[in-house]
Amino acid sequence: MESENVILALAALAQSTRLDVFRLLVKHEPEGLPAGDIARELAVPHNTMSSHLGILSRAGLVRSERRSRSIIYRADLDRLREVVTFLLKDCCGGHPGVCAPLIDALAPCCSPKETANG
Repeated sequence: MESENVILALAALAQSTRLDVFRLLVKHEPEGLPAGDIARELAVPHNTMSSHLGILSRAGLVRSERRSRSIIYRADLDRLREVVTFLLKDCCGGHPGVCAPLIDALAPCCSPKETANG
């Protein structure tokens, strides 16, 4: 990943509403949410939300897909992984133990959800 793409992604997330939008979309993976639901959930006017979603889309952090009359937005978790990997790629300097606490902190949030059957 190029530095410019990482800067664009971080800049998109460096605004409170866009950060809230991205976190909300991550929470609703893999189904995604219609733009109107995102705006209502975060109490943001629809036209303002459209602008925020556009910025996140241009940064590659959000994808959209038309379903009937709605546009469904989803967090692009592959892009997030690329950004985080770029940031952490050389953090250990040959000492994996340096990054272990960070990796351990990420693991609980990403464990598979248990199904109703077991």
